[in-house]
Amino acid sequence: MLADPHTLILDEATSLLDQKAAKHLEASLGAVLSGRTVIAIAHRLQSAHDADLIAVIEEGKITEWGSHDDLMKADGAYAKLWRSWRDEN
Repeated sequence: MLADPHTLILDEATSLLDQKAAKHLEASLGAVLSGRTVIAIAHRLQSAHDADLIAVIEEGKITEWGSHDDLMKADGAYAKLWRSWRDEN
């Protein structure tokens, strides 16, 4: 962050945190990430939900691309994962 980069890549930045701590970290990062392009690699659906654009990758290929709302309307793999995750929580 000291170099003031325009683009950041975050690879599983919250993967070792519980959900409450992850949400706190994501909120704290909000100010630091503002105005930057961020590519966040995430397995947590809540992290994906908050993104402007989501790419669903299956077997090494992008199979879906769009906002959370777009992907829910498309009713593909992302929507199925989201509903399954919401039912568990």
